[in-house]
Amino acid sequence: MSDKSLLIKGLWHNYAKPECGQWTLKDIDFTLHSGELVGMLGPSGCGKTTLLRLIAGFETPSKGHIYINGEEIASSASIQPPERRRIGMVFQDYALFPHLSAWKNVCFGLKRGQDQSRALWLLELLGLENLRNRYPHELSGGQRQRLALARALAPGTSIVLLDEPFSNLDVEVRLRLRTELPAVLKSCGASGILVTHDPQEALAICDRVAVLRDGVLHQCAEPGELIHQPATPFVGRFVLQRNVLGINKKGKNYLTPLGSISIPSDPKAINANMLMIDEYSLTIKEDMQGHAVIQGREFLGSDWLFKVNLNGQILRVRQPIDFSLKPGDHCSLSFLPNSKGILFPGSIPCLL
Repeated sequence: MSDKSLLIKGLWHNYAKPECGQWTLKDIDFTLHSGELVGMLGPSGCGKTTLLRLIAGFETPSKGHIYINGEEIASSASIQPPERRRIGMVFQDYALFPHLSAWKNVCFGLKRGQDQSRALWLLELLGLENLRNRYPHELSGGQRQRLALARALAPGTSIVLLDEPFSNLDVEVRLRLRTELPAVLKSCGASGILVTHDPQEALAICDRVAVLRDGVLHQCAEPGELIHQPATPFVGRFVLQRNVLGINKKGKNYLTPLGSISIPSDPKAINANMLMIDEYSLTIKEDMQGHAVIQGREFLGSDWLFKVNLNGQILRVRQPIDFSLKPGDHCSLSFLPNSKGILFPGSIPCLL
């Protein structure tokens, strides 16, 4: 475990009585390696923040164990207090002390007599050295978030937990801060877990991305693997916004609501009856008698992203900028030549 700053084994959690069966987290196995930034994705209520609270020490596991650098810090039988874990937390609302200056906020977590040189270095690293005497209300949102990060790292923190830290910032500041985050953590020799609702954010800056739903960890992998080999249809739909179609095999081809398609067989998808396919593999044709209806569209600069309702299912399709159909128009959908997809067994899941 020398390269593992955090190890979670068989973690279960329930806010109510366990016999109720309403588990917040279910049998979570997870590793955070030293110097790594892992993104945590999932819909609201999936257990992301609860997992952070368990790691930080604000909740007690119902089952399972949590280790930091080989030392057990939490189980159902014993729990190490938060102040002994060397874990920092950064929240979306900053959680700064309004009556303390920036400098005193950064130094708040230091023990009496502890060297303050790291706190000063962090202010310089994060571009706050000239604002050390200002109070939080005198700082911009981006400056306050930098200050919150400096305070979390100042005591020599080895792990930082970031709970949607950029969600309250405007687009330009959010993009700049999320780009800086990996470099700041690396400079401090710290590992991080970033909870976010934005798949693009997680895929852009994180070493690995973990995807949760209903307390279950569906996949934790590097961005490239997540994109090219999603473990479940939910990962493909929630993270990558891919389309999922019901299929029936007929000879070497598969029959779908959009027609027949040939997909190479996959040993992992025996008895497959779902096809995952991206928005670039479909095309829209004007068809006043068509069963599909354009529900909405987004202009993305180089093309349009259309949302098309086909018998109650919403499919995403990319079209060129000169495409003339508009929301409310009837149309038909078909596969583009050489379309590729991923096969899955099971039934089509409910739409998010």
